[in-house]
Amino acid sequence: MKNLWLIKIGEIALKKGNRGFFERILERNIRKKLSEFSAEEEGGQQKNQLTKRTGRYYLETAIPDEQALKLLSRTPGVVGFARAYRIGKSLDELTKTSVFIARECLGAGIGTSFKIKVRRADKSLALDSQGYAAELGARVLSALPELSVDVHNPDFIIEVELREWAYVYQERMPGIGGLPVGSAGRGVLLLSGGIDSPVAGYLMAKRGMRLSAVHFHTPPFTSEEAHDKAVRLAGLIAPWCEGISLYSVPFTDCQVAINKGVDKSVTTLHSRAAMMQIAQRIFITSGKMSALITGESLGQVASQTLECLTYTNQSVSTPVFRPLISMDKEEIIALARKIGVYETAIEPFDDCCTLFSPEHPLTRPNPATELHNYGKIEGLTQLIEAAVEGAETISFDSWGRRCA
Repeated sequence: MKNLWLIKIGEIALKKGNRGFFERILERNIRKKLSEFSAEEEGGQQKNQLTKRTGRYYLETAIPDEQALKLLSRTPGVVGFARAYRIGKSLDELTKTSVFIARECLGAGIGTSFKIKVRRADKSLALDSQGYAAELGARVLSALPELSVDVHNPDFIIEVELREWAYVYQERMPGIGGLPVGSAGRGVLLLSGGIDSPVAGYLMAKRGMRLSAVHFHTPPFTSEEAHDKAVRLAGLIAPWCEGISLYSVPFTDCQVAINKGVDKSVTTLHSRAAMMQIAQRIFITSGKMSALITGESLGQVASQTLECLTYTNQSVSTPVFRPLISMDKEEIIALARKIGVYETAIEPFDDCCTLFSPEHPLTRPNPATELHNYGKIEGLTQLIEAAVEGAETISFDSWGRRCA
């Protein structure tokens, strides 16, 4: 049996002449998720039908409600959605469905006060929105006298949209809004094993950027568990990103050379510069990158002062986006919990960012001086090339499942 889901867009509706571009990408992303879940019934008949009319998408699908909720709540560009009933526009049909929904709310213990909210897009109808709301409210009260109307603070709201059909629903659930992934270029996320970088990736996906990710591992100094944690984090953010590919880069030789070649106070600073150069090298030649994304927040740690960020910016020619730049740790943690990465991110396995971490890091480096010192590290150029060539790829689909 198919269920009908009414899908609402937010920011996309403000795009005027470019709106069709964003709508097509959103439709493609929803269809991709549906296809990857399971798009066909026995006999090759399509289970899913997605249509678009007047600022709404309508999804008819037989996939379980739990999966439909995951799909729609994790798709950037969707601002809200609801399980809806599509019926004729007569008052009798509207009354029957509204009473049915109200009775369900009573049975579920949601409450006894309600409100009818009507949006009349079909201007040919006899009553206006307020007229329909008043009439339907009176009819529901007549059928269920134990209810009461509360237009200011109701226990539940029955919403009615009068378009080419009538759509009636009770619970409107929030999407994440933003723009559909793929509408704002490509970026590469430097994914550590911590809290910050997966949240940064989520925020850039929400702004429409399609992401790949790079993780740097340093065996034997860091464990296989640390590497596995980063892989699992990539899988956890993949549904928000419409799928993601993680490039796992061996970084031990580069980090050892940096530790030997510069003062201990700037090892973390130069390691980050090398990571950014490797990420740029992997992706820029393939045309799959327009920006690097990091989880850095201004002043959060010693290597994230303005001077340090200025230096690492100068190590690459690609723009560097830092969506967490003004957030404090509590804000970042709240987002990490929201997107489901927090518990994994706090597992106690050190990543390469803690390797050779100086006891007294330099917080106010001179960028020009450090660029000069970085260029003198013996053999680093060749080691970076070897790291690029040694990268291995792990891909996840739009449900976060690892691809074969």
